[in-house]
Amino acid sequence: MRIVIAVDWSDQTFNAVQVAGRLFTPDELTLIHGIDMRPFESPFTPVPLAKQAHEELRQALIDAGEKLLDQTAALVPSTVKSVRRLYQFGNPADVVLETAKSAKADLIVLGSRGRGRMAEAVLGSVSHRVVQHASCSTLIVRGDPGAVTHAVLAIEGVEDAARLRGWLSTNRLARSVSWSVISVVPTPHVGDPTLAYGYAAWTEEMELYAQGQVRETATALGGIYHISSTQVLKGDPADQIAEAAKDAQLVVIGSHGRRGVERFLLGSVSHAVLHHVSCPVLVIR
Repeated sequence: MRIVIAVDWSDQTFNAVQVAGRLFTPDELTLIHGIDMRPFESPFTPVPLAKQAHEELRQALIDAGEKLLDQTAALVPSTVKSVRRLYQFGNPADVVLETAKSAKADLIVLGSRGRGRMAEAVLGSVSHRVVQHASCSTLIVRGDPGAVTHAVLAIEGVEDAARLRGWLSTNRLARSVSWSVISVVPTPHVGDPTLAYGYAAWTEEMELYAQGQVRETATALGGIYHISSTQVLKGDPADQIAEAAKDAQLVVIGSHGRRGVERFLLGSVSHAVLHHVSCPVLVIR
């Protein structure tokens, strides 16, 4: 397994490295630090002064970046044999995406830049861009959940469930994690009372379908992971997943329940979950 971790000087970065180390033992791990010079560039600075200041600032940022990479590398478990430390100038999100592509990464890990209770559900601009445009799975880390002992796996549809099962079977998480497998049947608003009967029949059929997907997923993963519970819920998917995950340290969802090129676009449920839960979220593609 190949993992790329995006690092900066935020507390979330150090949490992200630690959470990744608790969950995975990759064959290759790359720490990448994107150095963005744009905030320091001004067209009003005299050219000779600008050149000198630019070079001094550039070297200072390189020195700081190397120190950051040393500090984050020290948090990587000794069981990880190959650790690369890289810095690159450019837009941090683009740097992360390009590094993941060149490394043929199976997973990108990065911290969310939300701060405080009011900002817990807000992704930073780098996190948002990476999770939207990454071609591989992404793990978004908020805070430090401590030991990861309980995870919620939320499935949506047959293709989504198959993709989740395949990824989790190939890329093994720590065996100490106990899993709850859930699916949510949405409850759309029915304004016309004449549709009530049809809605009830549809809901019953969807519940049976969801139960089948949950059972199949639990059975397929049961030989690898400890499955502690399975459940089909009704309501708003993001709200129900967030409620199910209130005592969990990890939520695992698919990027989308659809096919073809659309699976590389973050679906509305996945997007909402990222903004609803306060624990790390693994988005599988």
